[in-house]
Amino acid sequence: MRRIGKGYRRYLPTVDLTRLTITQQRDAVQRGDCTARELVAAHLERCETLNHLLNAFTLIDADQALLRAEMLDRRGTAPGPLPGIPIGVKDLFDQRGLPNTAGSSFYRTHPKRTATAVRRLEEAGAIMLGRTVLHEFAFGFSSENPWTGPARNPWDTDLSPGGSSGGSAAAVAARMVPGALGTDTGGSVRVPAALCGVVGLKVTFGRIPTEGVVALAPSLDTVGPLTRTVADAVLLYGAMAGFSASDPTTPDRPVELPEGPGDLAGLRMAVPHPWVDRPMEAGLRSSFESFLEYLQESGAQVTEIDEPLLDPSEMIIYSSYPEIALEHASWFPSRHQEYGPDVRDRLRQAMSLTVAQGTEGQRWRRRLRSRMNDLFDEIDILVTPTVAASRKEIGVDEIEIDGENLFYRGPLSAFTSLVNQAGNPALALPLIGDRTPPASVQLIGPHWGERGLLAIGLRTEDDGIAGYESPPL
Repeated sequence: MRRIGKGYRRYLPTVDLTRLTITQQRDAVQRGDCTARELVAAHLERCETLNHLLNAFTLIDADQALLRAEMLDRRGTAPGPLPGIPIGVKDLFDQRGLPNTAGSSFYRTHPKRTATAVRRLEEAGAIMLGRTVLHEFAFGFSSENPWTGPARNPWDTDLSPGGSSGGSAAAVAARMVPGALGTDTGGSVRVPAALCGVVGLKVTFGRIPTEGVVALAPSLDTVGPLTRTVADAVLLYGAMAGFSASDPTTPDRPVELPEGPGDLAGLRMAVPHPWVDRPMEAGLRSSFESFLEYLQESGAQVTEIDEPLLDPSEMIIYSSYPEIALEHASWFPSRHQEYGPDVRDRLRQAMSLTVAQGTEGQRWRRRLRSRMNDLFDEIDILVTPTVAASRKEIGVDEIEIDGENLFYRGPLSAFTSLVNQAGNPALALPLIGDRTPPASVQLIGPHWGERGLLAIGLRTEDDGIAGYESPPL
């Protein structure tokens, strides 16, 4: 990792700015209570203190971050809604002047252009602090990367932060940055958000441009923010979302943001069976049931629905793996030994699928999307846990649930991967309680329904049900 220079120390503030949310940091800079340099310096200090423990960042661009902050301060007025806000960037996004490794041993590009999502954040005034650790090529849920070393969970450094955006989630949870960028193809924003106790937003496919991001499965890939509060997720989402003429997946339709917390009374919310009936940690199930009680007490109409199509199966592999195989087809035959063991094995599986299996997977995906569209004519929100297990020990591939040892990818992706197949938006919310890491629930909405999901998230925070709790670091 590029070492952090000591030049930031002369800008260190007298108060701990890392404890403020993005919204509070923005207000402090705009009021003149602190400078952008002080804001960046405070987070660089936090990174220097913690990165050797968490391995959240592969590179911290301290000199450039301070230079950009100084430029903002010299202007006298901070531009945009994110003035000087430090952001972590998953090492999968192009940033002009910095290498993009995609968490690989051999992939290296030195892009001349910055990814659209990153550029939009910069135009809003945000400052990219560094690049975060991910699961190799974003193809996994542990962020136990053989080339960079594993990212670690700030709640317990023996635990995985989830993946593939594990470094981003760990950095946000540990207050190294107030917000970070991730990508989500099967849960890679929401799973690490759940394991680290932060907010993760998976957007409708096409809502945020993916140009300049190394692809995993292009028809499923999405870009999303990880933050400590829903209000902060609204700010980052609002800055990144919208049409891009150079990205054909983005529709020319307005981006709607919530004006405040939504009203739960009368909302039609559904719990899908058999999807939620799979093996799950007892504590997570109890927290989920308590959340459902809160929804009902708040006036929401919570119903149980039986929908067999909403149940993850091998069809997810048939639907997504052929695309992943195609992305690696030019490298894998000659460079397969340069992949880590788990990704190499999964790519071999992807490349062994038949055309008939891929075709079957695509047919299933079309049926799933059609049924989800029909379902949201009858309800407003689907509610599930975010993960079926919240503690995955680094170096151990199995998680024990109800006395049974399960390979970790199943419990971690049980409630997320199906959402990508359907293309819907989803919000992972950390619940306030006595669990470590905190329990997490997932709200799933109709296509382009981010505004409603975020409004509900704001309400749960206002009611003291969801919220960020700082790990003991």
